[in-house]
Amino acid sequence: MRTLEFSPGMIQSEMRLSHPDQLVLAYPRAMMCFVLFQPQPQHIIMVGLGGGSLVKFCYRYLPHCRITVLELRADVIALREQFAIPPDDARLRIIEADASSYLKHCDDMADVLLIDGFDELGLPPALGSSSFYRDCRRLLRPGGVLVANIFSYDPAYPDMRMRLHAAFNGQLCRFHGIAGNNHLLFAVAGRTASAALTMQRRVARNNGLGLGWLNRLLARWIVWRLQARPAART
Repeated sequence: MRTLEFSPGMIQSEMRLSHPDQLVLAYPRAMMCFVLFQPQPQHIIMVGLGGGSLVKFCYRYLPHCRITVLELRADVIALREQFAIPPDDARLRIIEADASSYLKHCDDMADVLLIDGFDELGLPPALGSSSFYRDCRRLLRPGGVLVANIFSYDPAYPDMRMRLHAAFNGQLCRFHGIAGNNHLLFAVAGRTASAALTMQRRVARNNGLGLGWLNRLLARWIVWRLQARPAART
C-alpha cells in the first residue's frame, strides 16, 4: 500500500500498488454514486487531487469523459508519478490553482463537480462559501451534479449544508451512512425536469436506500459495474 498523509495518521489517499486504479477507501467509492445522476458525463471537474484515486478511476472507467483537476499545492502535484496518475493529455488536465478563484472566472461547463479539497486543517472555508457554491452551480449544465465531501464533525458543516441547499434551490440529498464521518452531499443543478433531478428526489426521500450498510453496498456495486464494462477491460 502507499498512502498520502498531510499529518501523521490523517490519511488523505490510499493506493494498492498492485492495482493502482482501484478505490481502496470508502469515501471515494461513495463519491462515484454521481453516476446514478450522470451515467455518461462528458466533463468532470475535480477540486483536490490528493493521491489521485478518483482521477485514475474515472480516467480508466469513464473513457469518453474529459477530466479537469484543480489542486492548490504544487508538492501534491509533484507526487503524481508515485501515485501512478497518468500524464496530462487530451482527456486529462491537472492545474495548480486556487479552486475558488479559478471557478469564479471559468466558463468551461461540466456535468459533474467533485469537491474534495482538504488540507491538513480540513476543508478550507473558501470551498464551503455561498459564493463558491453559486459559482459551481453556474458551471454545471442542467441536470449536472455536485458532490461535496464534508467531515460530519466539522463545526461549519451545518452552515455549509445550508449554503449548498440555498445555492441549488433545495435540490440536495445524501446517502445515509455511506462513508462514515465523510458526509457526501449531492446537489443537482437546473429546475427543468431531468433524470438527475428525478434521482435526487428519489434519494432525498429515504437518504438513499435508508440503511448505511445498504448504501455502502450500493457504492461497491456501482464501482463493480463500472469495472465490469467490456470497454474498461481492454
